[in-house]
Amino acid sequence: MSALNIIILAAGKGTRMYSDKPKVLHSLAGKPLVQHVLDCAVSLQPQQICTVYGHGGEAVPQAMQQYGAKFVIQEPQLGTGHAVQQAMHHLQDDSHTLILYGDVPLIQHSTLHQMLKAGEGLVVLTVNLEDPAGYGRIVRNQEGDVQRIVEQKDATPEELEITEVNTGIMLVQTAKLREWLGKLSNDNSQGEYYLTDIVAMAVEQGVAVHTVQPSKAWEVEGINNKIQLSSLERIWQKEIATKLLTQGVTLIDPERIDVRGELVCGRDVEIDVGCIFEGKVTLGDRVKVSAYSIIRNASIAQNTQIAPYSHIDSSEVGADCHIGPYARLRPGSKLHDHAHVGNFVEIKNSEIGQGSKANHLSYIGDSTVGSRVNIGAGTITCNYDGANKFRTIIEDDAFIGSDTQLVAPVTIRKGATIGAGSTITKDTPAGELTLSRSKQLTIAGWQRPVKGKK
Repeated sequence: MSALNIIILAAGKGTRMYSDKPKVLHSLAGKPLVQHVLDCAVSLQPQQICTVYGHGGEAVPQAMQQYGAKFVIQEPQLGTGHAVQQAMHHLQDDSHTLILYGDVPLIQHSTLHQMLKAGEGLVVLTVNLEDPAGYGRIVRNQEGDVQRIVEQKDATPEELEITEVNTGIMLVQTAKLREWLGKLSNDNSQGEYYLTDIVAMAVEQGVAVHTVQPSKAWEVEGINNKIQLSSLERIWQKEIATKLLTQGVTLIDPERIDVRGELVCGRDVEIDVGCIFEGKVTLGDRVKVSAYSIIRNASIAQNTQIAPYSHIDSSEVGADCHIGPYARLRPGSKLHDHAHVGNFVEIKNSEIGQGSKANHLSYIGDSTVGSRVNIGAGTITCNYDGANKFRTIIEDDAFIGSDTQLVAPVTIRKGATIGAGSTITKDTPAGELTLSRSKQLTIAGWQRPVKGKK
């Protein structure tokens, strides 16, 4: 086959979404509908991708600028045939053009590859539906050859009984597409230029019309409202869960997992209910993620246990670590092997050394913590002076007593001990006890305040 162009139609307003956002920028599995289509398009290695947008101004090209596609506006919107016409001046005649839709997000590479191998002529992706209402019907002759596509509003009662429908996805030789688009008429119930009318033109000219069907009907489901969006979300999440189960991952309830990106799992991984994975997440062998944890753009090494309600974002966790419950690792955090981060501990842009522990109620920000360090409950690294951030360094084998404030920039030397309740503003010597407390006093006869009489 000659060079491949791809046109993605993404100009629909999405009135039934009841949103100010263009329909194709609504998210499914954590990324915009049109981005799913663009990712699939890129996998075919086309010569050119043109995305036709309309409603929402420049929001669509701005959101998708990383793809390097051509963006052309359709204004006003006069139907699918008119939309394709807007992109034609970017395409060379000695090529083929594949037409996709920005609101049909789950079309698969394998199905489009079938279309590319279907033969010369016009290739139409069709699907058989139990309820074909709303779709254009595929009209065939007695020999089974495609004759035309009739839109529902223009169909006869007999044609409405047809269950094979047009998905809108087509592959056609570009020069023929240009010719046929020039012949389109808007003499129909909608007053629009239907792309589907090119099928009858192909038949009239004796051009072969081939049909291909997807392996799963959900590949060609379009989104017109939030009900359809939520339904397709659950379908896709079930597909992801099935793949994980097939790979040997234990899912306590496959109906209660959300993957909004890419999740890569080793052997004997266990995931409890309500967990959300965003971006690129890697779980090593025998990792256990307990209920209602959220992990985003992170790698978790083997044997690590993540207790319930933990949040891990843009972080790296070593092997045999224990995290949570209710722990939060913010971007830039790195835990080495055998580290423990317990309940209500927040780590931000910090490195926690091998075997070190912060088990309760602490904030560690902009810090470098060595190996075998114990950080007591209520410890805070005071890293921000209101204008600038500063770093705290805690060297190997240090022991930080509970309710300690380490005011950065400050270094706790190797093997040092900080007494509970201290505020440390200067570097401390290695191997020594350092503390800062006022003298304990008892005030004789002091009375607690009492509420005044009303």
